[in-house]
Amino acid sequence: MSYALNTIWFERQRFLPAVLAVAFSAILIAVQAGLMLGLFSTVSVPVDAARADLWVGYPGVRSVDLARPIPERWATRVAAQPEVGRVEPYAVGFALWLKTTGPDAVPGPPEIITVVGAKLGPDSLGAIEYLRTHPDLMAKLAEPFTVAVDEAELGRLGVRRLGDQAEVSGRRVRVVGTTRGYTSISGPYVFCSFETARALIRDPAGGASYVLAKCDSPEAAADAARRLGAYGRMSAFTADEFSTRSRLHWLFTTKAGVAVAFTALLGLVVGAVVTSQTLYAATAASQREFATLRAMGIPRWRLKLTVVEQSFWVGLFGIALAAPAAVVLAEMGNRAGTRVWLHPYVVLAAAGITLLMALGSGLAALRSFQGVDPAHNIR
Repeated sequence: MSYALNTIWFERQRFLPAVLAVAFSAILIAVQAGLMLGLFSTVSVPVDAARADLWVGYPGVRSVDLARPIPERWATRVAAQPEVGRVEPYAVGFALWLKTTGPDAVPGPPEIITVVGAKLGPDSLGAIEYLRTHPDLMAKLAEPFTVAVDEAELGRLGVRRLGDQAEVSGRRVRVVGTTRGYTSISGPYVFCSFETARALIRDPAGGASYVLAKCDSPEAAADAARRLGAYGRMSAFTADEFSTRSRLHWLFTTKAGVAVAFTALLGLVVGAVVTSQTLYAATAASQREFATLRAMGIPRWRLKLTVVEQSFWVGLFGIALAAPAAVVLAEMGNRAGTRVWLHPYVVLAAAGITLLMALGSGLAALRSFQGVDPAHNIR
């Protein structure tokens, strides 16, 4: 066992605050990043939960929920691509939801919703996975002006039981089922048939929001997207490209990502300051021992390397404490209804940043070596 590791073990009470500070920083970075990824993954739910390989919309569309009407005749051009197997229209847009309990009831407070409508059927390209695996609910949605909402959004929409009614864009709709796991950071998703969605969004042109296509492979979808995008009057993306585009739009337009990043940065700064001061105090308190080692002929650079090694072990121990704690906190958040996505890249990035912070703190603590002198033990 190295001298640095031995020192940390025998002086563990002295180094414990630094380890805890590093762990706190790692937890904050990982959980905040996971929370940010989880929250913004909800804006691309219509894309991620569908089976379409290719999405075609109006020029420059930035997010799946910010659609504009396009002519349904575009489907003919999309279907003419050699990579495309079949196409279908898709409707998505914002509307106002007014909760009502009966024909003569006074509507409740309005709520902005995201209406999502797709052609319904077992081979539907736009229907979310939950509907495809629940054909009974899909059959109910085939009836005009019937909708399904996520069970986590029932209270937000004022829905108490199946069969409740609401008013959307002057039309009365009936809730016939619920989904699970399809929440949104903007307006709650309301799923229905393509025909119902087009009526609720009140598209004056009578068109669609997107044309969806199934291709031979993801590579083929990319080729078709490049060819269709060259027309200039339409935008075409693969499903992965459109999902990422939607998340990035919300991340940078709403500035929520900046706020989350600032909070994580604050935790990193606090951890760095505490770790640096702890290592500095530990190094300063060990000046007599370092002076003895200098008197024994140990070069100064070796002693400085020991301090840096101590900071490395402090960072490693802090990360080891943070990893299970971050997993537990993420699971608690998911059970509470908040989506925390601890992607492996997020965990590795948090660990790497935290370890670099600890090493930087160790380098900052080297200023205490100005007082290390072999003559220190003679005084």
